Amino acid sequence: MSDSISTGDLPARGRAAAWLLLSALVVLADQASKAYIVRHFGEFEFTRVLPVLDITRMHNVGAAFSFLASASGWQRWLFIGLALGVSAGIVVWVCRLPRGAPALLAGGLALVLGGALGNVVDRIRLGAVVDFIHFHWHGAYFPAFNVADSAITVGAACLLLDALFESRRKHP
Repeated sequence: MSDSISTGDLPARGRAAAWLLLSALVVLADQASKAYIVRHFGEFEFTRVLPVLDITRMHNVGAAFSFLASASGWQRWLFIGLALGVSAGIVVWVCRLPRGAPALLAGGLALVLGGALGNVVDRIRLGAVVDFIHFHWHGAYFPAFNVADSAITVGAACLLLDALFESRRKHP
């Protein structure tokens, strides 16, 4: 039994590393944007960017759309554990993707991973996620979000598209 890596494994590991690098870049962009917002805005302070878009610093102790935000604090650890568990599963999945796996699948997984980890960093450091992109239309204000949330959304869309294309490849 040899401890060396076979040459057949190197390209697959290199591809996995490239996708995991994308995840790391998402985390870096997310954390850099949040650091800027925290440094330059007080909570609920905002700047109008467009008639339908404000940059508003908000802290979300819940999940998507402030789900469980009014709970007593246990939700922080639930969301951290859930995100870390899902992230570990995604890392394993990306590392096991076969040669020729669709870029939509690998890229979607990488974006979801980066977004999940970006928000976990906030939950661990601050006890809440910093959101700041805030769309509104007339009197309707939509939930604020951040770079990590955007990556998760785009990644999920990529995964859905990949699933659609996969079903068409199998059933022409």
